[in-house]
Amino acid sequence: MPHAIQVHTPGGPEAMKWEEVTVGEPGPGEVRLRQRACGLNYIDVYFRTGAYPAPSAPFTPGMEGVGIVEALGDGVTNVAVGDRVAYGRNLGGYAEVRLIDASFVIKLPDDISDETGAAMMLQGMTTEYLLERTFAVQKGQTILFHAAAGGVGLMACQWASALGATVIGTVGSEDKATLAKANGCTHTILYRQQDFVARVKELTDGKGVPVVYDGVGKDTFMKSLDCLSMRGVMVIFGNASGKVEPLDTAILGGKGSLYVTRPTLFSYTATAQDFQTSASRVVEMILSGKLKITVNQTYALKDAAEAHRALEARETTGSTVLLAA
Repeated sequence: MPHAIQVHTPGGPEAMKWEEVTVGEPGPGEVRLRQRACGLNYIDVYFRTGAYPAPSAPFTPGMEGVGIVEALGDGVTNVAVGDRVAYGRNLGGYAEVRLIDASFVIKLPDDISDETGAAMMLQGMTTEYLLERTFAVQKGQTILFHAAAGGVGLMACQWASALGATVIGTVGSEDKATLAKANGCTHTILYRQQDFVARVKELTDGKGVPVVYDGVGKDTFMKSLDCLSMRGVMVIFGNASGKVEPLDTAILGGKGSLYVTRPTLFSYTATAQDFQTSASRVVEMILSGKLKITVNQTYALKDAAEAHRALEARETTGSTVLLAA
């Protein structure tokens, strides 16, 4: 029987158990995948801890991966048995075999490896909607991106650079600063040693930036508002350091009529068409050479708990992939 990571009760990394599971035949519109690699993302931590409620218990974490189609349900025409496909929004990825809605998979070009395919989907589509739809970054603009050496951060630095923007990125160490700069980040700020608000103002001649992208949350949110120019946009897309405290909206007026938005990938890929459009844009960026996926850590799928510990300790850079095969 195939195995999967199961979470019976929310908790720490030890809540994830490697167990045998039964995977049936695909239903209408579904495919069964023999997985090859799975991506690791902070949303997996949110589900594991219960910060995001899972739809059932036990459940299998994981939102993205690459696999080979083993079987088709009724009505599936977009893929065939034997196709190598990638997905990036359906819970249940930490498994050797899984069922998934065929509308939310894409065929993976031969030029994209399993590891790249597993790491590119969720973070790549997140980068796409953040930079091209939540706030459409324009050539010549300067933006602030927190955690610039993380998985989304490195992709965002490359993507924004390709759009012609100047990227200011916060990082936690000199090594991470070097990595971020190698991926298109123009200016790095060591947030443990430097006041990032003062440095952003210095780099922008006191004007601030039109947009801040923040996946850190509690530790950076309020100071990030001070980095924005008048009518600037605060994009809070994660809470790695904890949830942002309740906000008195009058503060936004006092700081220059600011906007705050809390987007999610699920809203931006709500339909199969939305998903296919976003995923295709990511593939286009990779095949053009404008976006390179940096997979700096790999773990066996059964060792997912170890990978989670490293992620939460901020010991990882770039992307992390769990190998199922």
